[in-house]
Amino acid sequence: MDIHKIVIPTPYDIGDVNAFLVKGEALSLFDAGPKTKEAYEALKEGISAAGYNMNDIEQVVLTHHHPDHAGWGDAFPNAKILGHEYVDQFLRKSPEFLEYRNEFYRYHLKRNGIPEIFIEKYLENRKEMNYFGSNPLTHCLKEGDEVPGHPGMKVVYTPGHAQSHFIFHDEKTNSVIGGDLLLDSVASNPLIEPPIDLSYSRPKALLQYRDSLIKLRDLRVNKVYAGHGNDIDNVSELINLRLQRDYLRAKQVYELLNEPKTVIEITKSLYSTIYKTQLGLTLSKAIGYLDLLESKGMVTAQLVDDINVFSRT
Repeated sequence: MDIHKIVIPTPYDIGDVNAFLVKGEALSLFDAGPKTKEAYEALKEGISAAGYNMNDIEQVVLTHHHPDHAGWGDAFPNAKILGHEYVDQFLRKSPEFLEYRNEFYRYHLKRNGIPEIFIEKYLENRKEMNYFGSNPLTHCLKEGDEVPGHPGMKVVYTPGHAQSHFIFHDEKTNSVIGGDLLLDSVASNPLIEPPIDLSYSRPKALLQYRDSLIKLRDLRVNKVYAGHGNDIDNVSELINLRLQRDYLRAKQVYELLNEPKTVIEITKSLYSTIYKTQLGLTLSKAIGYLDLLESKGMVTAQLVDDINVFSRT
């Protein structure tokens, strides 16, 4: 695979994000950084270093909808934009979708015992829409599709970190453009997000994420071109480590349930110094560990005054 990595700055704690320029029958850019001036300059410089300019890009292929990956589709006037159909909701940013999204979070935050003042602050702080592009998808990809212009590169659906998450498996080189599914130095966050069907049913993101890791492991690839950090060669070993650490962390949550607790109580215990400033991330982690324990029959939840309360079985 003729691939060129472009490292792009982001305004997020994760730091730089990677985009990948791939030359096949089409010249494709996989991921496009956040919509900031700094990211645009890095993209332009990286594409130039590979011997091309912005007008040469024929398609932008998005691994998922998060703003550090889906920002600069607008920068390429001749490019088609490809990704999961759910990505289009974030590019179009319709008032109906944005209102639904707020209501989804409001409902689930209340259900997990979050005080009203934190809920409104959380919704006010969701400014990431500014970092998305605004050109809609021109083509929706699905599990098992071949990426146009790249014979032998297959689309693999891997939800968990994002409900729209794809990886792209190049069967010729047995390598994967992996987005945020597997990162070398940090575990990807299985974020709580509205479901693809835009209902109020909460996807069990950590369980999805673990299934997606196993799906990647079963491909037995030689290399993952990761969305952040370094390329990964020890794929199976790292996946096994991530799966084991999830379970060990879940066991810590189990130990906290010496008496019934709400999600916010567990979150405070796990992340006492950061939960107020990183509410979405820490809640997602706590809920994920509870989902994992519940899937193993170790905890149960019941509604008490419309709030989920968890206890050991």
